[in-house]
Amino acid sequence: MSDTTGPDAAAGRGRAALIEGGVEFDGRDAALLRAVDATGSVAGAASALGRSRARALSRIETLEGAYGTLVDRHRGGEGGGGSRLAGSARELLDRYDRLQAVLAATASVPETVLRGTVEAIDGEIAVVDTAVGALSGLHGGDGKDDGGGEGDDGADGGSGRDAVAVGDPVQVRIGADAVTVNDATNAVDPDATSARNRLTGRVSRIDSGETVSTVRVAVEPVDREATDDAAVEVAALITAESVDRLGLAPDDPVSLRWKATATRLVPHAE
Repeated sequence: MSDTTGPDAAAGRGRAALIEGGVEFDGRDAALLRAVDATGSVAGAASALGRSRARALSRIETLEGAYGTLVDRHRGGEGGGGSRLAGSARELLDRYDRLQAVLAATASVPETVLRGTVEAIDGEIAVVDTAVGALSGLHGGDGKDDGGGEGDDGADGGSGRDAVAVGDPVQVRIGADAVTVNDATNAVDPDATSARNRLTGRVSRIDSGETVSTVRVAVEPVDREATDDAAVEVAALITAESVDRLGLAPDDPVSLRWKATATRLVPHAE
């Protein structure tokens, strides 16, 4: 299991998330499990959270496919039916809470800034041509994501602020707390994640912390022979435990991924 961060966290800009088998466990999932614990049923939890029972049950089943049994469900009988959290669910929640606490204590989050040109726009998402390839990000808003998928209505866009047009020069701003690091030899299947942005590179250095480390990855320009540009360094904020689990060291090949909704595009006058 790996730990990462993404938009919308308790720290003000990061969203804590645990990852296992390409399945993220984030704040919405934690809220669902806690609601099951409080109400004693999946139906009660869904009602309390304003979600459909079918969707809540489907999400729990998806999580259990990656994390193991999380909810013990009992059919009605002499004592009545209901649901309760399995021990593994409580352990998962404890781990998630620890990661959130670390984020809340983080004073600042490194940010990677790339320059590029807008080449396409689809609603709130714009595609930008950069030195390392096409990257997608939010324009016209502040880049927040409510925990839904790519292009979810919860993204805080459409305000008219920072709106861009095709051909505009922009800065692509990527918070290190939004980037997930994977072993390049065991990269996540692109079809198993909603993250649109994916790059590969090599670890250039690791700034180790007691709990959270900043991994800096050198990504080569797309057309290396046609440019004198140096490799772009992308920062990723992950737990020290994940650094050890992945066995990360300088020059190791890795893959990076992050959501378009975690990427902010800012107009830039050249």
